[in-house]
Amino acid sequence: MTTQASEQRDTDATHILSSDHRTVEDLFEKYENASGTDRKREIAEKICTELKIHAQIEEEIFYPALEGKIDQDLLKEAYVEHDGAKVLINQIAEGGPDEEFYDARVTVLKEQIEHHVEEEEKQRDNMFQQARAADVDLHALGEKLITRKEELKAQAEKQGLPRAELTTA
Repeated sequence: MTTQASEQRDTDATHILSSDHRTVEDLFEKYENASGTDRKREIAEKICTELKIHAQIEEEIFYPALEGKIDQDLLKEAYVEHDGAKVLINQIAEGGPDEEFYDARVTVLKEQIEHHVEEEEKQRDNMFQQARAADVDLHALGEKLITRKEELKAQAEKQGLPRAELTTA
């Protein structure tokens, strides 16, 4: 027997984005423990795809909904942090594990993402806390995030995603 609660999905935008963070953290751990260039390339491609999708849904949907409702410096920093990550994402996606700086790029990307996650969900007065305190319908926002994420995942599977475009450049 199925209960109604088990059929419902979590639509809180901050929970969806936090779940994405956990997925990428797990992929970085798998990369660190991987051996062989084929396995490393496979995991790095997954990391790049996950981060492209995550950054895109945040920039298209989540961040604009927070404009004027949370600390604007925190929001601006998030866009700049995304752009720093996108440079590395593009280099990793276009390179290969046999290149001299490939592992270093993945390591630095991991460190940048850890810092970004800290500001969004872990440090005191973080972005997600501010979003919860603001006049933002996190569930309606979450529905939009889920829909757009599914579209981008389908695109990634069919034809791949384009290079990550910088927002603040």
